Amino acid sequence: MSELDGRVALVTGAARNIGRAIALELAAAGASVAVNARASKNEIESVAAEIGSLGILADVTDEQAVLAMVSQIVARYGRLDILVNNAAVRAGSWDEVTRTILDGAWHCAQACMPHLRAHGAIVNIGGLSAHTGAAGRPHVVAAKLGLVGLTRALAHDLAPEGVTVNCVVPGLIDTARASPSAHGERVGPVGRRGTPQDVAAAVRFLAGPGARYITGQTLHVSGGAFT
Repeated sequence: MSELDGRVALVTGAARNIGRAIALELAAAGASVAVNARASKNEIESVAAEIGSLGILADVTDEQAVLAMVSQIVARYGRLDILVNNAAVRAGSWDEVTRTILDGAWHCAQACMPHLRAHGAIVNIGGLSAHTGAAGRPHVVAAKLGLVGLTRALAHDLAPEGVTVNCVVPGLIDTARASPSAHGERVGPVGRRGTPQDVAAAVRFLAGPGARYITGQTLHVSGGAFT
């Protein structure tokens, strides 16, 4: 048996890159994984088909759309144990970026809370620039650092229910990006850039039975780029 057998997870922003890797990793651990994207229909259907799961198009900035998405997942699987808030945009107005990253995570957490049960987990996906700063993207830095605060607050709120809440911060990760990385072509002390699978492995651990005494924490998966 794998450690997440019988569990049901929702991964937002799962059409490609880190989100896709997380969905595949949780499925490999035995979970049934519903995958979400805002508009990438072909890509999210491909991910869903790869792991034999449910792919849902929904805008996480729309509270009613999020409630409908969670209802659809619970109707399909009968439960919901794990939420991974990965949906993000890095280009756009202040409102577009902060609503997707921060408001979206809050809408998803609120919608999932009634269904999460003991040994459940929420994992928010942060950003390295929130901790180092970066030129030209105050909205991204502010929103991603806001996720750290949200993580700590929800960890306190959900601890009595046996639900953990943590934040994983990817470092210098090789992904296909629509916009350049704020960190250029740097590599960390380990001498290479990370992979989406490196981040997914951390999420799998935090969602699993070995991390039940870890909550409210920010875990940097950066090869030492941030210490």
